[in-house]
Amino acid sequence: MLTFSSLLSLSTYFLHRMTNNLHASGVAFYNPSSGGGSMLENAGDGFGEPLNVIISGLSTPAVLTDVGIVNYARAIGFSEECFNIHLGGLMSANLGDGNGWVNQTYELRQDYDNAGIGTCLESVVGGNHFRVFRQNGRSANSGALFLAVSQEEPATENHNPVPNGYNIGRNNLVAAAVGITNFDGITYSTTAENITGLLPPGSEGINHGIAQDGVVTLLQVTIITVKNRSYGS
Repeated sequence: MLTFSSLLSLSTYFLHRMTNNLHASGVAFYNPSSGGGSMLENAGDGFGEPLNVIISGLSTPAVLTDVGIVNYARAIGFSEECFNIHLGGLMSANLGDGNGWVNQTYELRQDYDNAGIGTCLESVVGGNHFRVFRQNGRSANSGALFLAVSQEEPATENHNPVPNGYNIGRNNLVAAAVGITNFDGITYSTTAENITGLLPPGSEGINHGIAQDGVVTLLQVTIITVKNRSYGS
C-alpha cells in the first residue's frame, strides 16, 4: 500500500515529467503573419508600434503568467504603472492565434530602481516602457509574450517615443534582461537571440514615423532558484 509521502513523490515526479514534455512539444512562438496577424500593434491612428521583443513560449511556464511577467519585469528594472493608474487608450495586437485584435495585458514602465514608486518618476521624466500581449489563441497557442518596447519622452511631450526610440527601448530592455537577475526571491537566467524577417525595417506604417531596424529579440527566460532553492526541488 502506498503511503501519503510515496503518493506525493510520485505526483511530483509526474508533474516534472509533464512540464518537461510541455517544453519538448512546444514552440518559442508562431509568426503572427502566418495566421493573418501583424508584428505591429494597433496604435489607434492607422499606424502601429513594433512588437520588437518576444519572451519565448519555451521559457519557464511560471514566467509567462500574469503574476510571473510582472515579477520578471521587476527583476529587469520595470514595474506596474504609477499607483496602477493608466492614462490614455489601450493598444491592441493581432498575434495570428485566432483571437483577433486583443487589448494589451499590461503596460510596464522603467522603475528607476524603485519597484514601489519609481514608475511615477518615469511617467514624469520619461524612460523605457513596454506593453505585453499574449499569444494563446486556439490556432497558435505558443504562450509567448510579445512586447512592444520603446523609450519615451516625458509627460510634457505626451510620452511620444524619442528619436530612434523603438530600437533604443528594445536594446536597453535586452541589456537589462540578459544574464542573471532576481526579484522577491526568484532568480532568472535569460538568453537572447536576434531575429530578422518578422518586421520589415523602416518607418512605413510605424507610429510617429520613427524608423526601426527590423530586429526582433527573442528572450528565453528560465527560473533557476526560488527562495534560494533550485526551481522544482
